[in-house]
Amino acid sequence: MSRSAVRLPVVLAVHPSGAIGAAAGRAEVEELHRGGAATWQGFRVVRGPGAVAVAMADRGAVALVTADALVPGVDVVPVDGHDPLRAPEAYPVTAEVGGGAGAGPGPGRVVTSLWTGDVMLGRRVGAAMAGTGNWELPFTQTADRLSAAALTVGNLECTLSKEGRATHGGDSFGADPRALAGLRRAGYDILTLGNNHLGDYGDTALVRTVAVARGEGFATTGAGADIAAARDPARVEAGGLRFVVLAFDAVGESPEAGPASPGVVWLRMPPITGPLAPADLAAVEQSVRAARASADVLVVVPHWGREYSHRPVADQYTVAHRLVEAGADAVIGMHQHWVQPIELYRGRPVVHGLGNFVFDMTFSEQVQQAVVVELVHWGRTLKSIRALPVRIGTGGVPRFIDPAGAEGRGILATVWG
Repeated sequence: MSRSAVRLPVVLAVHPSGAIGAAAGRAEVEELHRGGAATWQGFRVVRGPGAVAVAMADRGAVALVTADALVPGVDVVPVDGHDPLRAPEAYPVTAEVGGGAGAGPGPGRVVTSLWTGDVMLGRRVGAAMAGTGNWELPFTQTADRLSAAALTVGNLECTLSKEGRATHGGDSFGADPRALAGLRRAGYDILTLGNNHLGDYGDTALVRTVAVARGEGFATTGAGADIAAARDPARVEAGGLRFVVLAFDAVGESPEAGPASPGVVWLRMPPITGPLAPADLAAVEQSVRAARASADVLVVVPHWGREYSHRPVADQYTVAHRLVEAGADAVIGMHQHWVQPIELYRGRPVVHGLGNFVFDMTFSEQVQQAVVVELVHWGRTLKSIRALPVRIGTGGVPRFIDPAGAEGRGILATVWG
Protein backbone atom coordinates (compact mmCIF):
# COMPACT_ATOMS: atom_id res chain seq x y z
CA MET A 1 0.00 0.00 0.00
CA SER A 2 1.42 3.40 -0.94
CA ARG A 3 1.61 6.20 1.53
CA SER A 4 0.31 9.71 0.95
CA ALA A 5 2.76 12.49 0.33
CA VAL A 6 3.34 14.90 3.19
CA ARG A 7 4.59 18.45 3.33
CA LEU A 8 7.62 18.92 5.53
CA PRO A 9 9.73 21.94 6.52
CA VAL A 10 12.64 22.81 4.25
CA VAL A 11 15.40 23.54 6.73
CA LEU A 12 18.93 24.82 7.06
CA ALA A 13 20.80 22.33 9.25
CA VAL A 14 24.21 23.11 10.73
CA HIS A 15 26.50 21.87 13.45
CA PRO A 16 24.97 23.04 16.78
CA SER A 17 27.78 25.53 17.29
CA GLY A 18 26.87 27.19 13.99
CA ALA A 19 23.22 27.59 14.94
CA ILE A 20 23.97 29.92 17.86
CA GLY A 21 22.39 33.26 17.01
CA ALA A 22 21.72 32.26 13.39
CA ALA A 23 18.45 33.24 11.68
CA ALA A 24 17.05 33.28 8.17
CA GLY A 25 14.16 34.83 6.31
CA ARG A 26 11.54 33.01 4.29
CA ALA A 27 12.68 34.56 1.02
CA GLU A 28 16.27 33.40 1.61
CA VAL A 29 15.28 29.79 2.16
CA GLU A 30 12.82 29.75 -0.73
CA GLU A 31 15.54 31.10 -3.03
CA LEU A 32 18.02 28.48 -1.84
CA HIS A 33 15.40 25.77 -2.34
CA ARG A 34 14.65 26.93 -5.90
CA GLY A 35 18.16 27.55 -7.04
CA GLY A 36 21.70 26.38 -6.74
CA ALA A 37 23.37 29.02 -4.58
CA ALA A 38 26.64 27.63 -3.29
CA THR A 39 26.84 29.67 -0.07
CA TRP A 40 24.58 31.11 2.63
CA GLN A 41 25.84 33.61 5.21
CA GLY A 42 29.36 32.24 4.83
CA PHE A 43 28.35 28.56 4.99
CA ARG A 44 28.90 26.17 2.10
CA VAL A 45 25.49 24.83 1.05
CA VAL A 46 25.22 21.06 0.61
CA ARG A 47 22.19 19.24 -0.76
CA GLY A 48 20.93 15.76 -1.41
CA PRO A 49 21.65 12.41 0.27
CA GLY A 50 24.42 12.68 2.84
CA ALA A 51 24.07 16.44 3.27
CA VAL A 52 23.22 16.17 6.97
CA ALA A 53 26.27 13.99 7.63
CA VAL A 54 28.44 16.62 5.93
CA ALA A 55 26.99 19.38 8.12
CA MET A 56 27.59 17.30 11.26
CA ALA A 57 31.25 16.88 10.39
CA ASP A 58 32.01 20.23 8.77
CA ARG A 59 31.23 23.36 10.79
CA GLY A 60 31.52 25.43 7.63
CA ALA A 61 28.70 23.59 5.87
CA VAL A 62 24.92 23.98 5.95
CA ALA A 63 22.60 21.22 4.74
CA LEU A 64 19.51 22.29 2.80
CA VAL A 65 17.12 19.38 3.35
CA THR A 66 13.57 18.50 4.31
CA ALA A 67 13.08 17.84 7.99
CA ASP A 68 12.70 14.08 7.60
CA ALA A 69 16.47 13.94 6.99
CA LEU A 70 17.36 15.50 10.34
CA VAL A 71 19.11 13.56 13.08
CA PRO A 72 20.64 14.56 16.43
CA GLY A 73 24.00 16.16 15.89
CA VAL A 74 22.78 19.08 13.81
CA ASP A 75 20.55 21.99 14.72
CA VAL A 76 18.23 24.01 12.52
CA VAL A 77 18.12 27.71 11.79
CA PRO A 78 14.81 29.43 12.64
CA VAL A 79 13.08 31.08 9.69
CA ASP A 80 11.13 34.28 10.38
CA GLY A 81 11.33 33.27 14.03
CA HIS A 82 9.70 29.86 13.48
CA ASP A 83 11.31 26.64 14.70
CA PRO A 84 10.73 23.83 12.18
CA LEU A 85 11.18 21.08 14.76
CA ARG A 86 9.23 22.34 17.76
CA ALA A 87 6.41 23.90 15.75
CA PRO A 88 6.49 22.53 12.18
CA GLU A 89 2.88 23.55 11.51
CA ALA A 90 3.82 27.25 11.69
CA TYR A 91 7.03 27.01 9.68
CA PRO A 92 6.79 29.03 6.46
CA VAL A 93 8.82 26.98 3.92
CA THR A 94 7.72 23.44 3.09
CA ALA A 95 8.04 20.88 0.33
CA GLU A 96 6.13 17.77 -0.60
CA VAL A 97 7.93 14.57 0.34
CA GLY A 98 7.14 11.06 -0.79
CA GLY A 99 3.89 9.85 -2.24
CA GLY A 100 4.89 6.24 -2.83
CA ALA A 101 5.79 3.27 -0.66
CA GLY A 102 8.86 5.14 0.54
CA ALA A 103 7.14 8.35 1.54
CA GLY A 104 8.84 10.18 4.34
CA PRO A 105 7.04 10.41 7.68
CA GLY A 106 5.32 13.55 8.82
CA PRO A 107 6.10 15.02 12.21
CA GLY A 108 3.15 13.33 13.93
CA ARG A 109 3.32 14.14 17.65
CA VAL A 110 5.98 16.70 18.57
CA VAL A 111 7.15 15.98 22.12
CA THR A 112 9.70 18.09 23.96
CA SER A 113 11.43 17.10 27.19
CA LEU A 114 13.75 19.19 29.38
CA TRP A 115 16.53 17.77 31.56
CA THR A 116 18.12 19.89 34.30
CA GLY A 117 21.17 19.36 36.47
CA ASP A 118 21.43 19.16 40.25
CA VAL A 119 18.58 20.73 42.22
CA MET A 120 19.78 21.42 45.78
CA LEU A 121 17.00 22.87 47.95
CA GLY A 122 18.81 22.93 51.30
CA ARG A 123 21.48 25.09 52.92
CA ARG A 124 21.32 28.74 51.76
CA VAL A 125 18.69 27.98 49.10
CA GLY A 126 16.43 26.53 51.78
CA ALA A 127 17.11 29.42 54.15
CA ALA A 128 16.07 31.91 51.45
CA MET A 129 12.78 30.08 50.87
CA ALA A 130 12.05 29.87 54.58
CA GLY A 131 13.00 33.51 55.14
CA THR A 132 10.68 34.80 52.43
CA GLY A 133 7.96 32.21 52.92
CA ASN A 134 8.15 31.60 49.16
CA TRP A 135 8.66 27.88 48.56
CA GLU A 136 8.70 28.41 44.78
CA LEU A 137 11.56 30.93 44.96
CA PRO A 138 14.30 28.88 43.20
CA PHE A 139 12.16 28.51 40.07
CA THR A 140 10.75 32.02 39.75
CA GLN A 141 12.77 32.71 36.58
CA THR A 142 12.54 29.31 34.90
CA ALA A 143 9.20 27.75 35.83
CA ASP A 144 7.26 28.93 32.81
CA ARG A 145 9.75 27.50 30.34
CA LEU A 146 10.29 24.27 32.25
CA SER A 147 6.59 23.60 32.69
CA ALA A 148 5.89 24.15 28.98
CA ALA A 149 7.69 20.92 28.08
CA ALA A 150 5.77 17.67 27.87
CA LEU A 151 8.23 16.16 30.37
CA THR A 152 10.68 17.78 32.81
CA VAL A 153 13.34 15.81 34.69
CA GLY A 154 15.95 16.84 37.27
CA ASN A 155 18.26 15.38 39.89
CA LEU A 156 17.17 16.09 43.49
CA GLU A 157 20.51 16.68 45.24
CA CYS A 158 19.20 16.73 48.81
CA THR A 159 17.02 14.89 51.26
CA LEU A 160 13.49 15.92 52.19
CA SER A 161 14.06 14.89 55.80
CA LYS A 162 16.62 15.57 58.54
CA GLU A 163 15.55 12.71 60.77
CA GLY A 164 19.08 11.37 61.30
CA ARG A 165 22.62 12.53 61.97
CA ALA A 166 24.19 14.83 59.37
CA THR A 167 26.88 12.74 57.69
CA HIS A 168 28.53 15.53 55.66
CA GLY A 169 28.73 18.27 58.27
CA GLY A 170 27.98 21.63 56.68
CA ASP A 171 27.72 19.98 53.28
CA SER A 172 24.77 17.84 54.37
CA PHE A 173 21.92 18.89 52.12
CA GLY A 174 18.49 18.59 53.71
CA ALA A 175 15.41 20.46 52.51
CA ASP A 176 11.98 21.25 53.87
CA PRO A 177 9.40 19.16 51.98
CA ARG A 178 7.50 22.40 51.30
CA ALA A 179 10.23 23.17 48.77
CA LEU A 180 8.60 20.65 46.43
CA ALA A 181 6.10 23.41 45.64
CA GLY A 182 8.69 24.98 43.36
CA LEU A 183 9.31 21.71 41.53
CA ARG A 184 5.57 21.33 41.01
CA ARG A 185 5.31 24.90 39.73
CA ALA A 186 8.15 24.20 37.29
CA GLY A 187 6.40 21.11 35.96
CA TYR A 188 8.89 18.47 37.05
CA ASP A 189 7.62 14.96 36.44
CA ILE A 190 10.64 12.82 37.36
CA LEU A 191 13.24 13.31 40.10
CA THR A 192 16.35 11.17 39.89
CA LEU A 193 17.74 10.24 43.31
CA GLY A 194 20.86 8.22 42.51
CA ASN A 195 23.38 10.70 43.89
CA ASN A 196 25.94 11.19 46.64
CA HIS A 197 23.78 13.41 48.89
CA LEU A 198 20.63 11.36 49.28
CA GLY A 199 22.25 9.63 52.25
CA ASP A 200 23.23 12.86 54.02
CA TYR A 201 20.95 12.18 57.01
CA GLY A 202 21.05 8.40 57.10
CA ASP A 203 18.76 5.56 56.09
CA THR A 204 15.53 6.81 57.64
CA ALA A 205 15.77 10.19 55.92
CA LEU A 206 16.66 8.51 52.63
CA VAL A 207 13.60 6.26 52.67
CA ARG A 208 11.45 9.16 53.86
CA THR A 209 12.67 11.32 50.96
CA VAL A 210 11.62 8.74 48.40
CA ALA A 211 8.20 8.38 50.05
CA VAL A 212 7.61 12.14 50.29
CA ALA A 213 8.60 12.78 46.66
CA ARG A 214 6.38 9.99 45.38
CA GLY A 215 3.57 11.00 47.70
CA GLU A 216 3.64 14.46 46.12
CA GLY A 217 3.23 12.97 42.66
CA PHE A 218 6.81 12.81 41.38
CA ALA A 219 8.14 9.64 39.80
CA THR A 220 11.57 8.73 41.19
CA THR A 221 14.39 6.32 40.43
CA GLY A 222 17.87 5.51 41.70
CA ALA A 223 17.13 5.12 45.43
CA GLY A 224 14.86 3.09 47.65
CA ALA A 225 14.32 0.87 50.66
CA ASP A 226 16.30 -1.92 48.99
CA ILE A 227 18.16 -2.58 45.75
CA ALA A 228 15.06 -3.74 43.89
CA ALA A 229 13.26 -0.50 44.74
CA ALA A 230 16.32 1.60 43.89
CA ARG A 231 16.65 -0.04 40.48
CA ASP A 232 12.97 0.41 39.68
CA PRO A 233 12.72 2.86 36.76
CA ALA A 234 10.68 6.03 36.77
CA ARG A 235 7.91 5.72 34.20
CA VAL A 236 5.88 8.64 32.88
CA GLU A 237 3.73 8.95 29.77
CA ALA A 238 4.11 12.37 28.16
CA GLY A 239 2.83 13.50 24.79
CA GLY A 240 1.79 9.95 24.04
CA LEU A 241 5.32 8.59 24.60
CA ARG A 242 6.34 6.22 27.37
CA PHE A 243 9.44 7.75 28.98
CA VAL A 244 11.46 5.42 31.21
CA VAL A 245 14.38 6.76 33.28
CA LEU A 246 17.07 4.96 35.28
CA ALA A 247 19.70 6.54 37.55
CA PHE A 248 22.86 5.53 39.38
CA ASP A 249 25.56 7.00 41.63
CA ALA A 250 29.21 6.55 40.68
CA VAL A 251 30.45 8.95 43.37
CA GLY A 252 29.63 6.90 46.48
CA GLU A 253 28.96 8.59 49.84
CA SER A 254 25.26 7.73 49.87
CA PRO A 255 24.88 4.11 51.05
CA GLU A 256 24.70 1.39 48.44
CA ALA A 257 21.28 -0.24 48.39
CA GLY A 258 21.31 -3.92 49.27
CA PRO A 259 18.85 -6.81 49.18
CA ALA A 260 17.33 -5.63 52.47
CA SER A 261 18.98 -2.26 53.12
CA PRO A 262 18.15 1.28 51.92
CA GLY A 263 20.39 3.19 49.58
CA VAL A 264 21.11 4.19 46.02
CA VAL A 265 22.19 2.27 42.95
CA TRP A 266 25.98 2.24 42.82
CA LEU A 267 28.29 1.89 39.86
CA ARG A 268 31.92 1.94 40.98
CA MET A 269 34.16 3.75 38.52
CA PRO A 270 36.92 6.36 38.39
CA PRO A 271 37.77 8.90 39.57
CA ILE A 272 36.26 8.35 43.05
CA THR A 273 34.89 4.90 43.77
CA GLY A 274 37.71 2.81 42.33
CA PRO A 275 38.36 1.10 39.02
CA LEU A 276 35.38 0.36 36.82
CA ALA A 277 33.52 -2.56 38.40
CA PRO A 278 32.33 -5.00 35.71
CA ALA A 279 29.60 -6.45 37.94
CA ASP A 280 28.15 -2.99 38.68
CA LEU A 281 28.13 -2.05 35.01
CA ALA A 282 26.57 -5.37 34.05
CA ALA A 283 23.78 -4.81 36.59
CA VAL A 284 22.95 -1.38 35.14
CA GLU A 285 23.09 -2.79 31.62
CA GLN A 286 20.63 -5.48 32.68
CA SER A 287 18.31 -2.80 34.08
CA VAL A 288 18.45 -1.03 30.72
CA ARG A 289 17.66 -4.21 28.79
CA ALA A 290 14.81 -5.07 31.15
CA ALA A 291 13.28 -1.59 30.79
CA ARG A 292 13.66 -1.39 27.02
CA ALA A 293 10.50 -3.30 26.12
CA SER A 294 8.23 -0.95 28.07
CA ALA A 295 9.85 2.29 26.85
CA ASP A 296 9.40 4.49 23.82
CA VAL A 297 12.22 6.68 25.16
CA LEU A 298 14.75 5.22 27.62
CA VAL A 299 17.23 7.56 29.35
CA VAL A 300 19.93 6.76 31.91
CA VAL A 301 21.01 9.52 34.32
CA PRO A 302 24.45 8.93 35.89
CA HIS A 303 25.91 10.88 38.79
CA TRP A 304 29.59 10.63 37.85
CA GLY A 305 32.88 12.27 36.93
CA ARG A 306 35.42 14.63 38.42
CA GLU A 307 34.21 17.76 40.18
CA TYR A 308 35.16 21.18 38.79
CA SER A 309 36.32 19.90 35.40
CA HIS A 310 35.03 20.36 31.87
CA ARG A 311 36.73 17.13 30.82
CA PRO A 312 35.04 13.73 31.21
CA VAL A 313 37.11 10.93 32.67
CA ALA A 314 37.79 8.14 30.18
CA ASP A 315 35.42 5.65 31.77
CA GLN A 316 32.47 8.03 31.28
CA TYR A 317 32.81 7.23 27.58
CA THR A 318 33.18 3.51 28.25
CA VAL A 319 30.11 3.33 30.49
CA ALA A 320 27.95 5.58 28.32
CA HIS A 321 28.72 3.61 25.19
CA ARG A 322 27.92 0.32 26.91
CA LEU A 323 24.57 1.72 28.08
CA VAL A 324 23.70 2.85 24.56
CA GLU A 325 24.62 -0.58 23.27
CA ALA A 326 22.32 -2.08 25.91
CA GLY A 327 19.40 0.00 24.61
CA ALA A 328 19.53 3.50 26.13
CA ASP A 329 18.26 6.26 23.84
CA ALA A 330 20.26 8.88 25.75
CA VAL A 331 22.65 9.20 28.67
CA ILE A 332 22.40 12.50 30.57
CA GLY A 333 24.96 12.95 33.35
CA MET A 334 25.78 15.40 36.11
CA HIS A 335 27.62 15.87 39.47
CA GLN A 336 30.72 17.74 38.29
CA HIS A 337 29.25 21.24 39.00
CA TRP A 338 30.73 22.37 35.66
CA VAL A 339 29.29 21.72 32.21
CA GLN A 340 30.90 18.98 30.13
CA PRO A 341 30.60 18.08 26.43
CA ILE A 342 27.80 16.42 24.53
CA GLU A 343 28.77 13.60 22.19
CA LEU A 344 26.85 11.32 19.85
CA TYR A 345 27.42 7.58 19.98
CA ARG A 346 25.64 5.45 17.41
CA GLY A 347 23.40 8.42 16.77
CA ARG A 348 22.35 8.71 20.41
CA PRO A 349 23.29 11.64 22.65
CA VAL A 350 25.57 11.38 25.66
CA VAL A 351 25.52 14.49 27.84
CA HIS A 352 28.55 14.19 30.09
CA GLY A 353 27.67 17.02 32.46
CA LEU A 354 24.77 19.49 32.76
CA GLY A 355 26.36 21.47 35.56
CA ASN A 356 24.36 22.73 38.53
CA PHE A 357 20.81 24.03 38.20
CA VAL A 358 19.55 25.19 41.60
CA PHE A 359 22.62 25.53 43.83
CA ASP A 360 24.15 28.04 46.21
CA MET A 361 27.78 27.74 45.03
CA THR A 362 29.32 31.11 44.14
CA PHE A 363 33.09 30.61 44.34
CA SER A 364 33.72 30.50 40.57
CA GLU A 365 32.07 31.43 37.32
CA GLN A 366 31.88 27.81 36.21
CA VAL A 367 29.76 26.62 39.15
CA GLN A 368 27.22 29.32 38.28
CA GLN A 369 26.94 28.22 34.64
CA ALA A 370 24.88 25.31 33.37
CA VAL A 371 22.82 23.94 30.54
CA VAL A 372 19.34 22.49 30.36
CA VAL A 373 19.08 19.90 27.62
CA GLU A 374 16.01 19.78 25.40
CA LEU A 375 15.14 16.62 23.48
CA VAL A 376 12.68 17.05 20.61
CA HIS A 377 10.90 13.91 19.44
CA TRP A 378 8.68 13.44 16.41
CA GLY A 379 6.75 10.47 17.61
CA ARG A 380 9.37 7.98 18.83
CA THR A 381 12.10 9.50 16.64
CA LEU A 382 14.58 11.83 18.32
CA LYS A 383 15.07 14.73 15.92
CA SER A 384 17.16 17.12 18.00
CA ILE A 385 19.16 17.64 21.16
CA ARG A 386 19.68 21.24 22.21
CA ALA A 387 21.63 22.80 25.04
CA LEU A 388 20.01 25.87 26.63
CA PRO A 389 22.54 27.98 28.57
CA VAL A 390 21.78 28.95 32.15
CA ARG A 391 23.23 31.39 34.67
CA ILE A 392 22.71 30.73 38.38
CA GLY A 393 22.24 33.98 40.25
CA THR A 394 21.70 35.32 43.75
CA GLY A 395 20.29 32.77 46.16
CA GLY A 396 20.99 29.90 43.79
CA VAL A 397 18.16 30.96 41.47
CA PRO A 398 18.84 30.02 37.81
CA ARG A 399 17.71 31.84 34.70
CA PHE A 400 17.99 31.06 31.01
CA ILE A 401 20.37 33.36 29.15
CA ASP A 402 20.77 34.41 25.53
CA PRO A 403 22.74 31.69 23.70
CA ALA A 404 24.08 34.34 21.34
CA GLY A 405 25.41 36.54 24.16
CA ALA A 406 29.02 36.35 25.29
CA GLU A 407 28.35 34.11 28.30
CA GLY A 408 25.90 31.89 26.44
CA ARG A 409 28.37 31.39 23.61
CA GLY A 410 31.11 30.54 26.08
CA ILE A 411 29.01 27.89 27.79
CA LEU A 412 27.93 26.36 24.50
CA ALA A 413 31.49 26.37 23.18
CA THR A 414 32.35 23.98 26.02
CA VAL A 415 29.28 21.84 25.40
CA TRP A 416 29.76 21.54 21.63
CA GLY A 417 33.53 21.97 21.52
